[in-house]
Amino acid sequence: MAKRKVIVVKLGTSVLTAGSLYLNKPRLVDLARQCVELKKAGWHVVIVSSGAVAAGRSALDKDVGNSVAEKQMLAAIGQGQLIHLWQSLFSLFDVPVAQLLLTRADVDDRSRYLNARDTLEQILAHDVVPIVNENDAVATSEIKVGDNDNLSALVAILANADRLLLLTDQAGLFTADPRNNPDARLIERVAEIDEQIIALAGGSGTSLGTGGMATKLQAAQIAQRAGIETIIAKGEEPNVIINIQNDLTKSTKVIRFDTPLGGRKKWILSGPRCSGAIICDPGAVNAVIKNGASLLAKGVTDVCGQFSRGDLIELKDLNGKVIAKGIIVFDHKEMQSIKGLHSAQINDALGYQGANVVMHRDDLVLLEYVAT
Repeated sequence: MAKRKVIVVKLGTSVLTAGSLYLNKPRLVDLARQCVELKKAGWHVVIVSSGAVAAGRSALDKDVGNSVAEKQMLAAIGQGQLIHLWQSLFSLFDVPVAQLLLTRADVDDRSRYLNARDTLEQILAHDVVPIVNENDAVATSEIKVGDNDNLSALVAILANADRLLLLTDQAGLFTADPRNNPDARLIERVAEIDEQIIALAGGSGTSLGTGGMATKLQAAQIAQRAGIETIIAKGEEPNVIINIQNDLTKSTKVIRFDTPLGGRKKWILSGPRCSGAIICDPGAVNAVIKNGASLLAKGVTDVCGQFSRGDLIELKDLNGKVIAKGIIVFDHKEMQSIKGLHSAQINDALGYQGANVVMHRDDLVLLEYVAT
């Protein structure tokens, strides 16, 4: 059976509102039409839709402030309005939609992550268009993904997508800020997101959304590691979704890695926040990055934070740069006891039988090119 072709289309607030405080319904109609055209061309479309707060503003006939509580109130009002609007628009083309609300907690836990993946799989299998958003009405800072750019990368992994399309208010990544520098050039192809590329991203693009180009590059890095191509393009361009698929519009394309991660490592990449960190000496860093080795206790120089066995933690070099994250075999107290020891000394130090490695290669994902 041939693999399903899946594209995740992330629609930013500035795209859905045309730069105003309220949803621009004609633009939503056109975006729905383009997604239906993609479906007719054989693609399964997943939409990550911002706009709940803007929809809430549209539903109220009075001014509302921008405090966290007020925005959550607007999201609570607007979430139903937003999905109803998408349902109405896609029904014009006889295409059913499904609402999927996620928080960070849904990907932190492995079983909830798998449940979300299975739900999305069934939605796509029945030829329904999922409309995904973060559950802003209830999500606190502790359980928020934080922005819909990174949410879209997580959704792309959940959907086993081929492409991630980030529609925004800019045509892509430029050599300088095109709003201030007329000589700024569009970077049309990015093979590797390094510190130089990250430095070009700058801050938030508009006051309407929660993310700028920096969060789009973070999302692209996550997708790239999972073997997903990312395209950043200007959402207000006519027929932008179809033209991107036919290489007819200017954009920034972040090339996917040819050796994508397996299922468990995709969860490590996209899933839980890290509980702590361990600091590694240069030999251990080289062994993990260059030689594909597991991490041994001998290469650990320090332990940061409190964590339990099986938690996800970061591996850092002596300068504090995050090089990887993965599932730790020991808790933080055990790590303090065995750091710097040879594997043969671990049992004596602990007083009981322990593992020979601190973090197994199969439970570790390299992040040397991922911004933190």
